[in-house]
Amino acid sequence: MYLTVQSFISDYKNEAAVTQKLLNSLTDASLKQEIAPGHRSLGELAWHLVPTGGMLEPMGVKIQAPANNEVPAAAAKIAEQYRVTVQSLLDGISDWDDEKMQETKEVFGFQWKNGMTLSLFVKHEIHHRGQLTVLMRQAGLPVTGAYGPSKEEWSDMGAPTS
Repeated sequence: MYLTVQSFISDYKNEAAVTQKLLNSLTDASLKQEIAPGHRSLGELAWHLVPTGGMLEPMGVKIQAPANNEVPAAAAKIAEQYRVTVQSLLDGISDWDDEKMQETKEVFGFQWKNGMTLSLFVKHEIHHRGQLTVLMRQAGLPVTGAYGPSKEEWSDMGAPTS
């Protein structure tokens, strides 16, 4: 749980930068990649990473969310909307004081402090980002590292990859 606004902002900026690098690597053709029939495609999963009101709305955070929920056919549009929405989220939180993190709101039927909701929001993104990397590999795309180098990045550094 985040106790200060600055701790959330610092952490989310780092996590969003990792997500942005992955989204920037997507191609239009890759968006159709599925892990299995009937499950989210790479494009649907990438679009799901674009913040919407969902968990944030009960806290009163206003963000510049997409106008509709239709997955764009262009990977660049997903990456750009993610960038815009993340910045609007950071702008919306930046005027909070630390006491706001302790306020309790009902989210999905649970009573959560704002700092807990923001923590779960970040973990939700990290969870889906992991799924995204699997689909990216299946689509033949390079994957960038999150908390250390990816296999490709290790290889580029001349390190053994197996």
